Amino acid sequence: MKTITLFITFLIFCSSSFSQEDAKGSKDHPLFNRMPGYRITNYKEREFDVYKEFMNEKGKKMSVEGKYYSYNYGHIKGAEQPSGPQVLRNYMNAVKKAGGEVVFEEGCCNVYLKVKSNKQIIWVRVKSYTDAGSYQVWIIEEAEMEQDIVADPKTMGDDIERTGRVAVYGIYFDTDSYTIKPESDPTLKAISELLKTKSNLNLYVVGHTDMTGDLDHNMKLSENRAKAVVDELVTKYGISAKRLIAKGDGPLAPVSTNKTNEGRQLNRRVELVER
Repeated sequence: MKTITLFITFLIFCSSSFSQEDAKGSKDHPLFNRMPGYRITNYKEREFDVYKEFMNEKGKKMSVEGKYYSYNYGHIKGAEQPSGPQVLRNYMNAVKKAGGEVVFEEGCCNVYLKVKSNKQIIWVRVKSYTDAGSYQVWIIEEAEMEQDIVADPKTMGDDIERTGRVAVYGIYFDTDSYTIKPESDPTLKAISELLKTKSNLNLYVVGHTDMTGDLDHNMKLSENRAKAVVDELVTKYGISAKRLIAKGDGPLAPVSTNKTNEGRQLNRRVELVER
């Protein structure tokens, strides 16, 4: 993973001058170097966690999940001290140079960032106070799902014939987004082939989320995702809009536990329900 170098505007101190004072067992994230003149005073790393304090582009709270890191950086006495905005701008510029984006900037003290690196979406929050006596960084590495299973029209049709519904897992969205990702095309094509083969089949397209986050938000998100699937089937694959109705069930119809990452992944799905 390539390190993103912060764009500093003052003298860089030799890393050996402060690395010895870091909290025991701590280390910088491989994506970022720290601001010069700081040491790690507190550090946490978890293989998986849900971070519920991220902000989307509208300034609304959203949850992101994956491998979790948190850092507290304390200023070293005698080292040159930047301002809080200077700390934030350094991280913002570094992420933008790496092809990432600023998701949301909250006043003088918080910035929320997003960058892709090695097939991962990495979410970053940086919080700094006005005098930057300390600053905090949260990093969540969200691994992109690999499409190992391609939906099969016959299998989907058989499931609908047998149970009246089929769960579909090959339609992908970014966290808190209802924009369909390009790797969803094979599954959407399979659904369109099913509908073209079974010309009398009409469907509810039902979006489902996991239990993470606000209920009302998840209900709306699941409906918007279902509408996006319908729009794609109509505009790109030529399916009649009269045959499809989009609905959203949010987290209200889980097929697995919401207490594990694997369970939440199963709950995030689109279902085709015969009508």
